[in-house]
Amino acid sequence: MLVPMAACAQPACAEAVRGLQLPQLQRLLRRLAVEHTDTGEAGSLSPPHERALARAWGLQPADGLVPLAALQVQQSGGDPGEAGWAWITPAHLLVGRDHIDLAPPKELQLEAADSRALLAALQPWFAEDGITLTYDAPLRWLARGDLFRTLPTASLDRVIGRTIDRWMPAGEAGRPLRRLQQEMQMLLYTLPLNDARQRGGLLPVNSFWASASGALPPGPRPTAPASLQVTPYLREAALAGDWRGWAAAWQELDTRDCVRLLAAIDAGQAVRLTLCGEAGSRTWSSRAAGAWQRITAWLGAPTPASLLEGL
Repeated sequence: MLVPMAACAQPACAEAVRGLQLPQLQRLLRRLAVEHTDTGEAGSLSPPHERALARAWGLQPADGLVPLAALQVQQSGGDPGEAGWAWITPAHLLVGRDHIDLAPPKELQLEAADSRALLAALQPWFAEDGITLTYDAPLRWLARGDLFRTLPTASLDRVIGRTIDRWMPAGEAGRPLRRLQQEMQMLLYTLPLNDARQRGGLLPVNSFWASASGALPPGPRPTAPASLQVTPYLREAALAGDWRGWAAAWQELDTRDCVRLLAAIDAGQAVRLTLCGEAGSRTWSSRAAGAWQRITAWLGAPTPASLLEGL
């Protein structure tokens, strides 16, 4: 089980952690041992949960080149080949006096019909740069092009609700994408569809964000354990800044999923748990737990605050 946003650096999150009671997590970790620690920085392009997901698939992630888009193509039955892929997210940029922020995409309330119309308007411009756009979901299009094979991009989870400057594709390699983004901003400004959205009280789509770039390595296609579970609830609450909801999601995770993992251990099954923060992650495993863990399983476990500290 992989848990994104199990801890965050925001003061409001630290306050929520102090009120957590996670007895089943404490019981579970008494029966596991640390198998892997991923130390990183909160300023990395790829957050810890994306790096951990790539490792679960047997990949060696590089910062900003975690090929989740290519993996999605493979999972859906397509053939990603060795091409470069990325996710393109329709976006609304909030322009301030001295900064530009990316609004949470859900605030667009973008329905499939509008998303497909926007996609059709942008496709020819992307095609001029050798990028093929296809529809996947209202807030996610798939992009295929050589540009994305080696271009690091910042995860959407790093950018939502934040100033975009530091997260833009950097250097000469990022110049084509920055230019394309500027051109699409001008195009989107003139679209009648956006005028209609504003008249209806909806945010206009005035830009896009590229993420999950990269290509799959040559050779056999990567695979993940069939039992891999990625829990979305903490991540969704954290990105929304809903720390009461985040704490409630932790309590549900404790009473439901941790109990299930404890039962799996009792049944002799192998269990692996990865908790991810904003900078790093830590993985515990029943296979890594030796005789000492079994002997001391009855001893007291650290508090939730100490367990989540440093992630």
